Amino acid sequence: MSRIRYFFSLFFLLFFVGFWSNNVCVEALGVNWGTQASHKLPPKVVVQMLKDNGIKKVKLFDADSSTMKALAGTDIEVMVAIPNDQLFAMNDYDRAKDWVKRNVSVYNFNGGVNIKYVAVGNEPFLTSYNNSFVNLTFPALRNIQNALNDAGVGDTIKATVPLNADVYNSPVSNPVPSAGRFRTDILDEMTQIVQFLNQNNAPFTINIYPFLSLYANENFPIDYAFFDGTSTPIMDNGIAYTNVFDANFDTLVSSLKAMGYGNMNILVGEVGWPTDGDKNANINYAIRFYRGLLPRLAGNKGTPLRPGYIEVYLFGLLDEDQKSVAPGNFERHWGIFKYDGQPKFPMDLSGQLQDKYLAGAENVKYLPKRWCMFKADAKDLSKLADNINYACTFSDCTALGYGSSCNGLDANGNASYAFNMYFQVQNQDDLSCNFQGLAMVTDQNISQANCNFTIQIAATSSSSMTMMTTRLLFTVVSLAYVTGFILLLL
Repeated sequence: MSRIRYFFSLFFLLFFVGFWSNNVCVEALGVNWGTQASHKLPPKVVVQMLKDNGIKKVKLFDADSSTMKALAGTDIEVMVAIPNDQLFAMNDYDRAKDWVKRNVSVYNFNGGVNIKYVAVGNEPFLTSYNNSFVNLTFPALRNIQNALNDAGVGDTIKATVPLNADVYNSPVSNPVPSAGRFRTDILDEMTQIVQFLNQNNAPFTINIYPFLSLYANENFPIDYAFFDGTSTPIMDNGIAYTNVFDANFDTLVSSLKAMGYGNMNILVGEVGWPTDGDKNANINYAIRFYRGLLPRLAGNKGTPLRPGYIEVYLFGLLDEDQKSVAPGNFERHWGIFKYDGQPKFPMDLSGQLQDKYLAGAENVKYLPKRWCMFKADAKDLSKLADNINYACTFSDCTALGYGSSCNGLDANGNASYAFNMYFQVQNQDDLSCNFQGLAMVTDQNISQANCNFTIQIAATSSSSMTMMTTRLLFTVVSLAYVTGFILLLL
């Protein structure tokens, strides 16, 4: 009898441990929830995904009211954001106070939104911005934190500035973490920001992308982008650096130390691995990256110069088909979930290496099973290139790029992929599958091998106005395109 009791006790213990572990997330872990998509999942559906996967921290890129309402009552820690194009307005203290009132104070009630941070801008010192935000960022940060203080929430809600790792560098003659220093061209601004963050007990927020190190340098040692070891570590004063994440993070630690703030709290605002859009952006590499990162976070390993707990936000939650591809085609494929909220690959957010597919979005409604394809019997192909270019200009064709998931299609397949992506963005409007007689609608799935021909999710009522605006824009652009084409013929 005792053996039977022991057996059942062990069974139930293992059952509940297994159930718990499938719904737990590393304490230090959050996710970035971006919404630059043509067809957005309803915020309530996304919030349920967060809850189902035990994710208790989320970083936003705005303070959209529908998103905030969906987060209310969940106790999920939230970082709301002020986009770069609003930094100028935040240089006016009255407008900063108004922003805090409308986007923070209004949710500060029992059962409201658990706001923990306000992100002031997003990587505003990128060199590609040509100093557009250099003089605007610190005054905006100061005004927002002071407005939070005046609103009586400054003790619990901190303003910070998510910065790219290019704000610091190492001398070429000694490229090791201990040589880390902030860029000389922004040193005054960085000094002001660091001192102010320290005065207000706010974290320094940094975005670190090992993938970009690999993408930017063909000679970058690929193993150094991951966490499973390298045969040639970088030695720095007796410390062996075996991966670029540790080296990058500690370069920041050294930069802060050189400024006199070596113990400042550091928050990693973005880190992740894309799954398409480049030869090194694929699911296998993403699995390898997260299988290295997540156990480190679970074990509070930290880095050589900063061992212990590090708060980290994965980038990102969902693929976004309207993100700018200026940095690269991979920009639309950072999500650990696909555009429709379904998981891409197995992973274990608890860091215990018990990889399983995450809980996906439930009750997702899709458009009908219809695709737009190239007409194989089309006679006049002289306009084909222009029409493919047009389709890809107003939809997402990044999967067709070199080394990407659909790179192996033939010419007809490329045309069909482009036409279908545009057709889906346009909610399968029959008129959007014509392309001057080069395309036709089919109910046969034309996906090939690893190349998926997308069926878009159905637009929700909350996004109907956005879709109407988008459709009007497409109509105007289409008319301009056709007019220009006619003029070329005259």
